[in-house]
Amino acid sequence: MLKLREISKTYGLRVYTDEGEYFGDIEEVIIQNNKIFGWRIKSTRNSVLQKTISGARGVVVPHQLVKASGDIVIISKAAVSVEPRDAEIEEAE
Repeated sequence: MLKLREISKTYGLRVYTDEGEYFGDIEEVIIQNNKIFGWRIKSTRNSVLQKTISGARGVVVPHQLVKASGDIVIISKAAVSVEPRDAEIEEAE
């Protein structure tokens, strides 16, 4: 059975990667041609976004990277394409 949810009820849902890392919170949905194009994820304290993209307020994750949604949203690890800044610094040395 297909469960439907109003888009407005997805705002504020916590987003995790498929590896269980907290990614951020849903801030906005991007709709194009009456279909969901992507999700704007807000960078929050202790999220993967805050650790990988310093200074960014959030990112847009394409809808095809969403694996599941319910009480939380699970996205593919591919959405996190940037390595943490500490790792970049260590590699450069």
